[in-house]
Amino acid sequence: MLYTYSIESSFHQEHPRTTEVHCLKERGTSKKTPERMYFTTISTYVSCCLISGFGHLRDFFSRILLLPFTNDNLQGYAPICLEYEDFYMRRAYHRVQDCFARPIASAPDAWVDVLEINWKYQEKVLDRTTKSRRCLNLGSYNYLGFGSFDEYCTPRVIESLKKFSASTCSSRVDAGTTSVHVELEECVAKYVGKHSAIVFGMGYATNSFIIPVLIGKGGLIISDSLNHSSIINGARGSGANIRIFQHNTPSHLEKILREEIAKRQTKTHKPWTKIIVIVEGIYSMEGEICKLPEIVSICKKYKAYVYLDEAHSIGAIGGTGRGVCELLGVDTADVDIMMGTFSKSFGSCGGYIAGSKELIQYLKHHCPSHLYATSISTPSAQQIISAIQVILGDDGSNRGAQKLARIRENSNYFRTELRNMGFKVLGDEDSPVMPIMLYNPAKIPAFSRECLRENVAIAVVGFPATPLMLGRARICISASHSKPDLIKALEVISKVGDLTGIKYFPAAPEKQEKNGIKLV
Repeated sequence: MLYTYSIESSFHQEHPRTTEVHCLKERGTSKKTPERMYFTTISTYVSCCLISGFGHLRDFFSRILLLPFTNDNLQGYAPICLEYEDFYMRRAYHRVQDCFARPIASAPDAWVDVLEINWKYQEKVLDRTTKSRRCLNLGSYNYLGFGSFDEYCTPRVIESLKKFSASTCSSRVDAGTTSVHVELEECVAKYVGKHSAIVFGMGYATNSFIIPVLIGKGGLIISDSLNHSSIINGARGSGANIRIFQHNTPSHLEKILREEIAKRQTKTHKPWTKIIVIVEGIYSMEGEICKLPEIVSICKKYKAYVYLDEAHSIGAIGGTGRGVCELLGVDTADVDIMMGTFSKSFGSCGGYIAGSKELIQYLKHHCPSHLYATSISTPSAQQIISAIQVILGDDGSNRGAQKLARIRENSNYFRTELRNMGFKVLGDEDSPVMPIMLYNPAKIPAFSRECLRENVAIAVVGFPATPLMLGRARICISASHSKPDLIKALEVISKVGDLTGIKYFPAAPEKQEKNGIKLV
């Protein structure tokens, strides 16, 4: 699916992604004029109150007028759905569901075919048609362009498919390990700079299944407030104590470490059996790069393990695509557990854990996703190996270096132009993820629909996947995008931005030419 909308990812009552006030302060929203900031805040809350109020009003009259005439034979049963989630789906999501889960009918390249759908307002079912619309793709994680046909990777994947078939039909410990799986693990370990690695068939499950194996009761997990849902679910399932530190704030991390080491375990007052600090290389909803050198230094000082999730950074940043460690000059020996996925930069699926030989051996004997889940398909594994070979230049060409240079240039160019237009754009330089802040929930479907009307496919995200005040459109740049593609996207986004009123800053002065010299 081109568009994703996770409901579960924001239901973190114990440790939400972040507070709205903290987010607004961190992102520099206070730089807006006070009048504009107050108007945006008030209009957002008023919109949400109206949606909720009218929804409850409709439910009230439905119970009075329709319930006596229904006969569903469920009297006495408890509700099968959670009340709040059910209300949200019926009265909010179904009104804008045409903006999410739009099926595509082509490879996730720079341009994609988006299937058109027949949908009458407020109907629950979307009828898919056979018609498609050719759209510029700004929603897929195809960072290096390996998601479509590749002159080096694709023939080798087809050959692997013919030799090994599409699936191993077994777990790794039974009959699911092939020579390609062994080669892949060796290739990944060498690529990220670790002794050993283990691969899995699903990136989300890599976090959610690995974390409970690494730590349990008596342990302490200290997690960044904006960590991915897979990390949060894995931490919850571990049974360990969980503390949250402010997003990308090493000083707050050190404060929590000192407090927890001093307090020890709550009931027994024994020292923690182990402490794991979990961060991401690039945060998928913010596009921000982790302050890894400072975090590693603090963890070494207090003898805490570092767990680095590089789902969006491996292959996308760094001189040779080796991720945030290479970009920031951090020795991989100082990162105890390195996690990443293959569904972004490598054009495949699955995930990996890289670390010491003892760690990987332990995971192979205790991790449920290795023991019981079907192994990653052999063609998918071959795609990853081939992509890494291209990145490193082992295919005999310099296409890998060109792809890395192109995604860096495309990302920095696109982010700079968006900010010059007056948009509020999150993220750091070199990051291919750049959210455009929409704030008001009514502007989320409006932005998505207007962009699609101009043949530009963009993923939009709102509550509850983000906090109430922080709805956004998340743009993902690819090395497969050409300069004309980016210029067209900027023209459309600028036009739609004017239409929906999401340019929260004054535009930068346009460049003028004088005697053939461009001046700012």
